Formats: sequence, C-alpha cells, structure tokens
Amino acid sequence: MRYYAVLDTNVLVSALLIEGSTPWRLMDMVFSKCVIPLFNDDILAEYEDVLRRKKFGFLESDIKEMIDFIKRWGLRVEAAPVDVVMSDMDDIIFYAVVMEKRAQDDAYLVTGNLKHFPKEPFIVTPKEMLDMILSGMAAETSPL
Repeated sequence: MRYYAVLDTNVLVSALLIEGSTPWRLMDMVFSKCVIPLFNDDILAEYEDVLRRKKFGFLESDIKEMIDFIKRWGLRVEAAPVDVVMSDMDDIIFYAVVMEKRAQDDAYLVTGNLKHFPKEPFIVTPKEMLDMILSGMAAETSPL
C-alpha cells in the first residue's frame, strides 16, 4: 500500500538529526516508496533553506540526496489558495498542498508541530503516520 503525504520541514530535520528516530524511520518509508511525498516549489525552497542552515551542520550530500529523491519520486502538486488562518501562516503552503491532493485521494500532512495546523484527522505526527503504515502492512500480510 502507498500513502501520499506532505512532510513538514521539521520531519526532515528530525530525520537527519537522529538516526533511528521515528522521523528517520518514516523517511525510510519514503525512500522505500511506501510514502509518496507531495511537494511544490515553495515546499522545496523551504526544505533547501532550512536544511542548509549552519546550526544543523547537515552534510550537503545528505541534503542533496533527500531533496533529489523527493523531486524524483514524489508528486508535484500545484495547490490553489486555501482560506484558513493558522498560527504560523508560513505553513499554509503545506496545508494547501495536502488539501489539493485530498480532493482526489487520501493524503496526510505529517508534522511534529500539530499546533501550527488546524485540528484535522489527516494532520498527523510522524509516529501516527508510521503506526498507520505498519498497521496497513500487517493487515496486508495477515492470512485472514
């Protein structure tokens, strides 16, 4: 089973910071093509900007590998503007992209900052997304 997901930048940061963490495991699902990342140019620009901040000290090769993979295997979604007020309006593009995709398919917005987004069942933490994927995998392999 494949899942469509907009990945908030904090998920990528956490994945690169802590090997073996839940966000890291979720990114492993992205690299195995179980999760199809949704993006547009604004999201890619934010990824590039944040991941290259000196305070993180990420290797350029790791940043390039992650972003190139998302560009190649993810799904570009051009989103219409959405009429919603959020606590951090810079995050509205993530919400707009997930809403655009949800008009056709199930899609999720995965974030470590739930408080930045409206309370919706499709806005989930990395742990919730990972649990959903693992539960779906278990159901697919169940003999019943």
